[in-house]
Amino acid sequence: MASPDPSKQTLTFNTDRGASRSKWVAVILGLAMVGWMASGIILPTPEDDSEAALPSVRSAVTVATTNSTAEEIQQIFSAEGQAQPDRITEIRAESSGPVAELVARKGQYVQQGDVIARIQDTDQRAQLTVAEEDLARAQREFDNAEALRERGNATADRVTTARAALAAAQAQLTRATEALDNTVIRAPFAGRLSALDIDEGEFVQAGGSVAEVLDSDPLTVVIQIPQQALSGIREGQPAQVEFITGEQRIGEINFVGINADSATRTFRAEVIVPNSDLALPSGISAQVRVATGSAVAHFISPATLSLGPDGALGVMIVDENSRARFTPITILRAQTDGIWVGGLPEQAQIITVGQGFVSNNQPVTPVTDTSLVEVTQ
Repeated sequence: MASPDPSKQTLTFNTDRGASRSKWVAVILGLAMVGWMASGIILPTPEDDSEAALPSVRSAVTVATTNSTAEEIQQIFSAEGQAQPDRITEIRAESSGPVAELVARKGQYVQQGDVIARIQDTDQRAQLTVAEEDLARAQREFDNAEALRERGNATADRVTTARAALAAAQAQLTRATEALDNTVIRAPFAGRLSALDIDEGEFVQAGGSVAEVLDSDPLTVVIQIPQQALSGIREGQPAQVEFITGEQRIGEINFVGINADSATRTFRAEVIVPNSDLALPSGISAQVRVATGSAVAHFISPATLSLGPDGALGVMIVDENSRARFTPITILRAQTDGIWVGGLPEQAQIITVGQGFVSNNQPVTPVTDTSLVEVTQ
């Protein structure tokens, strides 16, 4: 084994003054860092004065309010409808032939039984003459058979045969008379001729449409009632009807359906409106309002409405502790200048300006002068 070279020696720093200095520096830095981190727990940093004051600023929102007292109002059911005539009938010819005369004109008001037109009746009059002659002959034969039977020169069978011939002649005369009468086209009821589709000389077939008569006194306004409002509507109730022309009439509900429409789940109702002056045409739109009861409500502006956290419609009011309270409401009646709502206490201080800047149960400073409210807060 070779001996170590005496010329090569290992360096050691045990006696060097700088050898332990780095260890002490590291220890001191570590202790300082631990102390700095612990200082935030042992001695917490005091809150900033501005941040501490922020909640009090937010909780002291100035809002404009108005004092409202509940009133008793009538609950109104409103629905759109359409006016329909009381009766409308299509008139059909009962006899074939050319039109001999037009007596009425389209748009004319006719009474029941008035003549509208006449169809040429030459054939019908000839048949009537023949029927009258046949009846006269049958009557003579029957009278002769009766006379002979009374004298014992005729049998009962001859009398029976003569009586049957007389009855047939009478039936033939009746048919001929009706055929002649059918050449005259008459109005089935009083009304206006809304259509007249024939001209003089035009050939018409029996069963063909020739005219239409419309009776618009009274008018029938048809509306649909939703399920939730059905209990408040009954037959005999008065109804205010406003037509699209601006005309207003008082009508009466004379029919309420008992079977809901399968598609809309609504019930048909009919309102009868007097129209003796015939000033209202059929087919026009109408707004029907029916009083269904009374309720206690507040009158407010739609601008005061707001939505709750769950999406419910309501208003912000100020309670007895000067705190904002969100109160759900129900719209009972709407007008052009505001709405009537239910769900609020009888006396309510309603926030009219600033309700969007406060939260439920937040203290507020109510004022009545809206100019004192900073709406941008």
